[in-house]
Amino acid sequence: MTLAHWAAAHRRSILFMLATATLAGVFGIFNLPVALFPHIDFPRVSISLDAGDRPTQRVVNEITRPVEAAVKVVPGLREVRSTTSRGSAQIDLNFTWGDDMDRKTLQVESALARVLPSLPQGTHFEVRRMNPTALYPVTSYSLISKTIGQVDLRNIALHELVPLLSAVPGVASVSVQGGAKREYRVDVHPDLLVSYHLSFNDVVKALSFSNILQVVGRVKDQHKMLLAISDTHIKSLDAIRHTIIRSGGDGIIELGDVATVKKDVAPQTSIIDEDGQPAVILQVFQQPDGNTVQVVQNVAQALAGFRDKIPQGVKIRNWYDQSQLVIESAHSVRDAIFIGIGLAALVAGRCRPTIRLGARKALRSGQTSMSVSSRVTLTISGSTAGRRTTTARAATPPTTT
Repeated sequence: MTLAHWAAAHRRSILFMLATATLAGVFGIFNLPVALFPHIDFPRVSISLDAGDRPTQRVVNEITRPVEAAVKVVPGLREVRSTTSRGSAQIDLNFTWGDDMDRKTLQVESALARVLPSLPQGTHFEVRRMNPTALYPVTSYSLISKTIGQVDLRNIALHELVPLLSAVPGVASVSVQGGAKREYRVDVHPDLLVSYHLSFNDVVKALSFSNILQVVGRVKDQHKMLLAISDTHIKSLDAIRHTIIRSGGDGIIELGDVATVKKDVAPQTSIIDEDGQPAVILQVFQQPDGNTVQVVQNVAQALAGFRDKIPQGVKIRNWYDQSQLVIESAHSVRDAIFIGIGLAALVAGRCRPTIRLGARKALRSGQTSMSVSSRVTLTISGSTAGRRTTTARAATPPTTT
């Protein structure tokens, strides 16, 4: 039995299987997540450590090595790689393929929480899973203005746009880059410190102790529990100048006596420009199972509804849209399917007359052979002495079809 005969005998089963596969494909198109990168659980966890301005060797001895020793207790850890620079460290933890990375990430965070009190004061850490959706944004916007400074632009992005976009369904996080951070700068004069018999440590301690918010007691009043709070937060430039460094019999020494205090911006290690203008960048990251196209559309709608509340002179531009790549890829697949269907129909249409013509030729050749082979010859042989040959020919007329 040839393949054609087998297919003809099981045509109903084949048609049923094709219909089932088609329905499954249609169901998958409308239910599978739409994203540029597939969801893959890479067996890697990355730790970012920030300790301010510290020499590299001190970061290695006081931060990197203690953290490496602390995370080695996590089960399933195969390899630890670290990169240390001035004031920061990057530690990559490699696990086995197939491990539950959500659980491993929580175990790493727990190990870091246990070792954090022993690290230098002011050390911060961030734990991230190796995931394409967590590394690359799905859309990015820029804020530029000719009338508003970079400090105010960054504040608008941090305090207004980040909470707005974080509430959009499917958004995992929103990061802000660029702009400037406002700070108070204290320029200490070493010669004045020496004349007052003070050190830099005395200045640091005085500023630290004068900028504290803490609860110092409780007060009961009419069935209510009220908190007594000591708030010594620095709220103005004059408050910093009048910070007391030392008091005693020789008088009071304030910070303004040994240093110059002024408003400034934090030193910038990177500059972000758009069309030659300083800009603030908003990067939106989606959740691993999110729909890229839908997330980008929701973000655009949220920003469109918030434009009336943005100060005049601030322009928001979309300079990166990952959903465009996804949409163009889907259109390419659609076009390829339609082209394939068209070519298949064209080939089938050209082959059909050829098959019919070949069948007619075969039938005609079969009729000719039947009329030729229908002639029968009979030969009757007699004895050797008196040979007599009789030949009878019977011709059957050809059958007309």
